[in-house]
Amino acid sequence: MPNRSATDQPPVYQVKAELFRVLGHPARVRILELLREGERTVGDLQQALGLDSSGTSQHLSALRRRDIVEARREGTSVYYRIKDPRTSELLEIARKIITTSIEDSQALLAQLADPEAPGG
Repeated sequence: MPNRSATDQPPVYQVKAELFRVLGHPARVRILELLREGERTVGDLQQALGLDSSGTSQHLSALRRRDIVEARREGTSVYYRIKDPRTSELLEIARKIITTSIEDSQALLAQLADPEAPGG
């Protein structure tokens, strides 16, 4: 198989966009939040998500295709886990960004609610 040149590869921004597209579904984010606590079976994830087996499998497949989660079989059960621990860090950073945004909005609302505050 010939080596692919750099020009054959999609641009980095396109690869990043694809990663965020896959992460852009609420059920997939919830799956990753559940897996931050450790390995879970498909059945555990299905129950926690409240989805049918087909829906759960589709979301897990999308995450697996992007190499975000990996699976292992033990007997009749399939266990999923986050492949790269930095994925959990990414989720934590997103939480912090959202928290800061909400705090900023609350501070602005407090200023607007206080007629004595400067600019209020």
